Amino acid sequence: MLRISHRGIASPRKHLLAPNTGRLQNLSINTRPLTQPLHKSIQVFPKQCISTQKIPWESRHDRLAAQRLHRPTSPNLGIYKWTYVSFASALHRITGILLAGSLYAFGTLYLVSPAIGLNLDSTTLLAGFGALPFVVKTGIKLGLCMPFTFHAFNGVKHLIWDTGSLLGKTQSARATWVVLICSIGASMGLALYRFEDKTESDEK
Repeated sequence: MLRISHRGIASPRKHLLAPNTGRLQNLSINTRPLTQPLHKSIQVFPKQCISTQKIPWESRHDRLAAQRLHRPTSPNLGIYKWTYVSFASALHRITGILLAGSLYAFGTLYLVSPAIGLNLDSTTLLAGFGALPFVVKTGIKLGLCMPFTFHAFNGVKHLIWDTGSLLGKTQSARATWVVLICSIGASMGLALYRFEDKTESDEK
């Protein structure tokens, strides 16, 4: 540390070198001359020539596309751990496409069925469906009800989100699992429910 007196700042050389006097005495300085010139000890790398190629103006986009194939890409979907909670939003859209697509497909087929000789009236459909085994009928009804119930309950969840509720990470995950449980329960109830035939009840 520097010592300040009324005469000014004391010289720091005395205070800095005094504790290290013993160490400085043991040091030896190499004063031998260089055995070879300095320029010979410097490594010189060979000159590398860069070749250029003239590319037509019309193929500039093809060259750029070929260069982009060799560029490193950042990780995209492979770094994420897929769970049901993260897939629920995409599943909502998938079920909506399935429901709308199947409705439009059946409606179109029903309209053109007389022209192609296909009988799709309700009596024929009910008779054919009733002749199937119970396990097959239950599986078909479950496959039709599950997308409908999931899309309905998940749509209610999205409506609740629009109000600003259940937007937390934990609350959103719990709401997503509640949607799945309610969808499975409602689908099982609709699939196992047996509709009574009114004609048979009237005859009895």
